[in-house]
This record gives sequence, C-alpha cells and structure tokens, in this order.
Amino acid sequence: MPSTFAAGLRPRTLVLALALLPIAASAAWWRALSEDRTAARRSDGPIGVPVAVAPVERRDVPHWIASIGTVQSLHTVVVRPQVTGIVTEVLFTEGQLVERGALLARIDSRNFEALLAQAEAEKASREAQLRAALRDLERYRSLVEQHVISRQALDQQVSLVEQLEAAIKASEAIIAAQRVQLSYTRITSPVRGRVGIRRVDPGNLVQAGDAEGIVTVTQIDPISIVFTLPQELLPRVHAAMQDRKGVRVTALERESGAPLAEGRLTSFDNQIDPATGTLRLRAQFDNPDALLWPGQFVTLRLDVGVSRDALVVPARAVRHGLNGPYVYRITDAKAELVPVVPEYQNDEIVVVASGLDAGDLVVIDGHSRLAPGTAVEIHGMAGESHVTGI
Repeated sequence: MPSTFAAGLRPRTLVLALALLPIAASAAWWRALSEDRTAARRSDGPIGVPVAVAPVERRDVPHWIASIGTVQSLHTVVVRPQVTGIVTEVLFTEGQLVERGALLARIDSRNFEALLAQAEAEKASREAQLRAALRDLERYRSLVEQHVISRQALDQQVSLVEQLEAAIKASEAIIAAQRVQLSYTRITSPVRGRVGIRRVDPGNLVQAGDAEGIVTVTQIDPISIVFTLPQELLPRVHAAMQDRKGVRVTALERESGAPLAEGRLTSFDNQIDPATGTLRLRAQFDNPDALLWPGQFVTLRLDVGVSRDALVVPARAVRHGLNGPYVYRITDAKAELVPVVPEYQNDEIVVVASGLDAGDLVVIDGHSRLAPGTAVEIHGMAGESHVTGI
C-alpha cells in the first residue's frame, strides 16, 4: 500500500516542480537586474530629490488689488402718478430702453382740461373788469380836477383797479398750477434707462403718490459698482488717485473671470466702518452692451501702480521661515536657500527686490524634502502640464 501511494505521488510532484521552475527563474532574473541597477546608481552618485522649477523673469508687473462688488445703477426711479385718475394708455414695453422724457403712460386728462379752461375764463373776465375800471379811473381823475366828484371817489376807483390787477395775477397762478396738473397726466421717464415690469394696466384708477408706482426706470449706461477695501490698502489707493488718469478698475465675471467692463474709481465714502475696518468705494463704468446689471456680484481688480523691469517669481516659490521669506535656487544640481525681499505679491506672482537674478531657477514644488545643499533632480518646469516624480 505505501509503495502504491508513493508511485502516484511522484508524477504529481514532478508536474508541480516543472510549473514552478519558470517562476523561480524569473524571480532570479529580476533580482539580478535590480542589483545591477542599484549598483549603477551607487556608482553614479547619490539620488537627487525630485523638484519642479521655474525661471526668474524680468518684466513690468502691474499692481492689482482685488475685491468683490455689487453693481448699482447711478439713477433708479420709481415712476409714480402725481395726479389721481384713470390710466388710459401704457406706451412702453417691459424691458425697453427709453430716453429721458419718453412718454410712458397717459391718465385721463378731461377733468384737468376743464379746470384749466375755467381758470382761463376767470382770468379773461377779470381782465375785462380791469379795462373797464381803468377807463373809469381816467374819467374820475378828470372829474376831480373839475371838482365834480370828491377825492375819496377817485381813491376808491384806484383801489378797485389794484384789486383787479391782483385778481388777474391770482388767475395767472391758478392757470399755471392747472397746466402743471394737466402735464402730470402725461407720465414721462425722468432718466434714460431700462424700464422694468409694469405694475398698472390701462383702465385702472391710480392715486397721486401710489407707493408701488407705475414702473421702475433704471439707468444702466453708465453704471457703477460699489465695493469695500480694508483700511490698510487705502494709502495705496489714495496715492494712485493722485494720478490725473485716476485708478483703472476692471470688472470680471465671478465664475469664469472673463472681463465685463473697464472703468475708473470715482469716489470714497466719508468714513471707515468701525465694525469691519473697511471703506466703501464707487467705480463708474460705461456699459453699452449691458453686461453689468444692477444687483449683480462681480470681481473687481484695481490697478494701483506698476513695478518696472522687476524680478518676478511664482508665488509658490516663496516660502516663509523664522528669518523671513526665502526661495530655493538650483545651483550645480543642488538646492541653495536664498533670502528674498518681496516688493509686491498677489495670488500668482511675487516681485522680489533683491537676492535673485533673471534666469535663475527656483523651486516651485518639492520643498518639503529640501535643505541647503540637498542634491536635486529637475522633473518639471513651470508651465508643463504634467510634472513627474514629485
């Protein structure tokens, strides 16, 4: 029985050994290859820390201050009726651009026309009375000289003439007031702008001074943006305002960053908010294409100066240590710690006043494993879409 079991086991063992033989051979070959590579690397010298670098550039750099603002119309008017009456016509289309003085609606004017005609008739009647009184006054003066009537009668006639003259002036004032009331039946736009959704339809009775009004007219060209800045930035902005060209402001779409309009800073508020330490400012923009709408939130960029022929490095290159800002410059395939003095910086770049020269390579990624004198391997340059080994 044992001999039979052994005889059956030998073929199985042989098959298993033959199956494992290629695997063992591959493992031996890979081990030998790895040892050769390790030996080659050791013979070439120490392995460098992989880093990505960027060259130091020399160019003009505009100084920008970023903020978030709200678009506001320079003129927004709620057009309200100034007399009570029935609306007979609405002459605008919702969303239409209208000029200043454009007729928007009419109110039934018949009652006001009648009141005006009545006032004009009263004036005409008093003018006729005045003419008669003036003729009598001339006769009275002649009769007084002839001692036919008393001086008192003449004085009474003079007073009558004066009363009639005053009554005519009162009539003229009434006529002027009635003409104003009649003009209010023609509702016109007080500004050039875009009309909103109408709030009254023809046939409705409107009251003078209705709170809702008939429609809102909003000026959209030019238009303004109101924003805030921290008080620490105000000296820079104020200094830039002294330039006769003013401070250029660019409005950008918040999501895509696409430019919407360019304008100028026009005014400051008269006090800083003590709760936030910020100041409100207003910039004005031409808006012929209506890319800016009242109430819209936009990103703003203020141009407050420029650094001419400046040394520029990516913001990622500058690190901050106990002794101040520094960068790692690559010299002879080794990292060299170089202190720098930033002159201006934003989210993307830093202008350095000293410590570097144009063309120097500075590390922008891979800082964590670096120390002064560390050997490095450059695995990518700024602007490449893929940086390997970092």
